[in-house]
Amino acid sequence: MLKNTEKYEAIPARLNQIGSVLVDCAFKVHKALGPGLLEKVYEVCLEHELKKQGMQVERQVVLPINYDGLIFEEGLRLDLLVEDSVICELKAVDIVNLVWKAQVLSHLRLTNRRLGYLINFNVKNIGRGTTRIVN
Repeated sequence: MLKNTEKYEAIPARLNQIGSVLVDCAFKVHKALGPGLLEKVYEVCLEHELKKQGMQVERQVVLPINYDGLIFEEGLRLDLLVEDSVICELKAVDIVNLVWKAQVLSHLRLTNRRLGYLINFNVKNIGRGTTRIVN
């Protein structure tokens, strides 16, 4: 039997604070709009709410992929990047595909970031549509 001797560092308090603000803003957007709209609508509204909270937010961030000396721009696009630290992937779908959690985790690894969220707005209860993902 293999032992996992790798120790994981705790998520820094600042990242947890950003994540908390992000989730609060998602709740606010969902409460106002409800489910059933296009993903882009939620993206723009969530960006607006985050900025109202004093957060620096970038939408549709293109990050190049570097693989074995190959660099290509179209490899990675983040829905939202909050405070240059927390990645947020947004959905507005009936069924969440498990690959999207893996996608967020890959984005975290490829960008050397620790905290991400997968938020599906097409749900009755936004708490059930929110997944926190740690690298």
